[in-house]
Formats: sequence, C-alpha cells, structure tokens
Amino acid sequence: MNIAVQHATGKKANKLQSTRIAGKLVNDYWEMVWRAKEEGKLICWYEGSAINPFLEAAGICWVHGEAYSAMLAARHQEAKAQQVAEERGYMRELCSYARTHLGCAVSNQRLRGDGAGAAPDDDDLTWKLPAPDMIISAYAYCSTGQQWDEMTSRIFGKKVPIFNVSIPWIWGSKPDSGYLQGQEWEETSDYVTRQLHEMIAFIEKQTGKPYPWDRLYELMADIKRASELRLEAMDLCTAQPAPASFFDWVVSIAPINNLPVAGVKDYFETVLAEVKARVASGEGAVPDERYRLFFDGIMNWNKVGWLANKFANYDAAVIAGRYTHMAFWQEPNLIDPNAPVRGMAQNFLICPNNHSSPILIKLIMDLCRKFEVDGMVIHASRTCRAFTNPQFLIAETAHRELGIPTSMFEGDVTDESFYKDEILNSRVEAMLEAIDSRRIAGAA
Repeated sequence: MNIAVQHATGKKANKLQSTRIAGKLVNDYWEMVWRAKEEGKLICWYEGSAINPFLEAAGICWVHGEAYSAMLAARHQEAKAQQVAEERGYMRELCSYARTHLGCAVSNQRLRGDGAGAAPDDDDLTWKLPAPDMIISAYAYCSTGQQWDEMTSRIFGKKVPIFNVSIPWIWGSKPDSGYLQGQEWEETSDYVTRQLHEMIAFIEKQTGKPYPWDRLYELMADIKRASELRLEAMDLCTAQPAPASFFDWVVSIAPINNLPVAGVKDYFETVLAEVKARVASGEGAVPDERYRLFFDGIMNWNKVGWLANKFANYDAAVIAGRYTHMAFWQEPNLIDPNAPVRGMAQNFLICPNNHSSPILIKLIMDLCRKFEVDGMVIHASRTCRAFTNPQFLIAETAHRELGIPTSMFEGDVTDESFYKDEILNSRVEAMLEAIDSRRIAGAA
C-alpha cells in the first residue's frame, strides 16, 4: 500500500502540554532584553557556547545571537533582517543565524544609532535589539561563528570592547583519546578553563566590580539540576510509544541554553512529571506510533510545529537527535557547583560538532541503539556546513552498523526559502517504505 495515501489522515503531534511554559519564559526573556537600556543595564552580545550564567551572575543583560535569529524565524519575522544583511553585503550562503543577527545589528545602527532615539515601528523586531556594551566570542567548531562577533564589532564601528575565548576542536588523534578522556581532553579542558578565568577578569573590568562568585555557584547548582531533570525526561523516551518527541525537546532548548536561570529547574520538573505520567498511561507523542526515527541536523526554526505534525501524520515518532541529545549542558556530572568553571569549559568543548568524526559517529550510533530507531532523517542545513560535513559518514555508518535506512533533505536553520516540502515528502515516504520492506523480510 502506498504510504503517502495510507498515512494522509490529518493526524497531529501530541505535544507535551508543559512545553507551553517555555513560550512564556522566552517572551519574558526578550522583553527583559528590549527594556535593558532603559533600566541602565550593561548588555553583552555573544553566540555559541552558553556563557550566559557568567553574565547573569554579574548582573549583565545578555543577547544570544542564534536565539534571537531562531525566535524571529519561529515567528516568521526573519525575512527583513536577512534582506538588510544581504543589502549590506553578507551573502545568502552565509550562516543564516549570523546573517539574520547581523541584519538586526545593521538595523540597530540605521534606526537607533548606538541605542539612542526611537524606531518607527514597535512591531518590527529587526531593530529592537539594544546595542552591545561588550561582545564575548566563545564559539566552538565553527569558523563563521568565530568571525561573526568580529563582523558585529565592525558594524558598531569597533567601539565595543570584545573578548575572545578560543575553544579548540577535539581531534581525538592521540592513542588514549576518547569521549571525556585522554591527554588531549585534559589539556583542552585546562586551556579553556584558563581563558574563562581571563574572561571573568574582562567582565570585572567592564562592570567595575569584583566578580560575584557566590551568585555563579548558585546559578550553576540550578543549571546542573535542570540538566539532570531534562536528561532523565529524555531517557524515558525509550518507552514505546515514546511519550515525547524530538520536537518537544527542540522547544525546550531555550530554557536550558540561554534563558535566565530562575524558573528553569521548575520548568524541567514539570516536563519530567508529564513525561512520567505519559509513560505510566501509555500515551505517546504520536497518536499511532509505527516508526521510530532519529533526526540529525539543526532544527529548521520556521517549521518546528509544522514538521512535528508532518511526521505524526506518517505515524512516525522522531524520538531523538544530535541537536537535542548531544548538547546543552549534556554532562552535568562534570559540574561542581562550588567550583564550576572547569566543568563549564568541558561542557562547552563537547558541543555536538566539536568532536572528531569517529567519536561523534559512535555517540550517534549509541543513541540510535538506545532509542531503538527504525530509520534516520538527516536535515542538511544549506548554510551550516559545520553540522552537515559529517552527515554522509553518519548515514553510511547507520546503514552498515545498524542496517537502518536514512533520508536526507535540504533545508536551513532560519531561511525558509531553502526548504522544499515535496523533497522531504518523497524521501521520507521512500524511507518508510524501506522500513516496511525490512520488517516484512525479517518476518519471513
């Protein structure tokens, strides 16, 4: 039977109700950012690694570049910022996270002039970001990310103090190399830890105050607990049917990655409670789970809910993914709340693109085995080469080691124009047919 016909029934994802709380937390955070200048707060722009606890502890308002670009895309308000950036000369193939955020920086300068004056349209979020008082670059794995902050500094006339943290690639080439182990791991951990202490000295210089270490300890204790709760909830999705999906965990990225710490622990306690209740009652994230899939690739933020419903319509539960399950305080056990800096450095080092391919692929295959997936959907983001580079190797290994089919489609993180629905439909349907054929052959 043709799968496209068989499953075209208008089914929708059974989303976690608790993730609705995340929407309010996100809105409250950006409202705080937009009024920060009026409240006399210092503002730091950054991208990449989650250095926001360092800033929050010091009373500095932080702007996470990818998060702002993702928020605009989720609200379908990214096009103007991207157009402004292209008019400035940033090519369309540039990381759309960066292109969107840089468009906001250009708009800030055109309409506000270093944060002074008023803009004509309060509903236009392109211009609303307050100008930075400082910039901190702490980007792992991505050369564009590391240059993004330099480009931002140029837009603001190189008048904004900037501090760079170098987070090196973990090559895994020494004889004793492995995940979280070996000489290279220890040396790179020490290297980044030293730089984070230098970054704190930079923060002290900008604020003119001694760094409030006790406050950082409190924040990291809460982040550690929130991360433990999040991982526990994700692990429960080994249940069949899976009580939550990759798309639920995508919605939960902002709370663990860039929002103010207050409320985050409570948020994940609520999420975990709902997941446990669903496991107990046998309630699934997909009404009639028939396929269990792994998603490799950054989310297309224009289409989070839309893609969740699309896969539910195929009775396919997208259970786990590299983007959600291998990042964002992924190893809370490394964090000592009373001496957190080294553990923070180590969590920055293990972002999902910062490993050598053998380590990265092993971690992905382990996740596929853990969640007993039937296939893998691979989102090749058109403007994120760092994430797409190893994907053919990942697909090949999934075929060879796990015997599962894969489906690759092109899209993007925040530029909707790179995505074509027909391509995703045809490739996913072919993969599901391959899964069905494999099951029939196995039963014969």
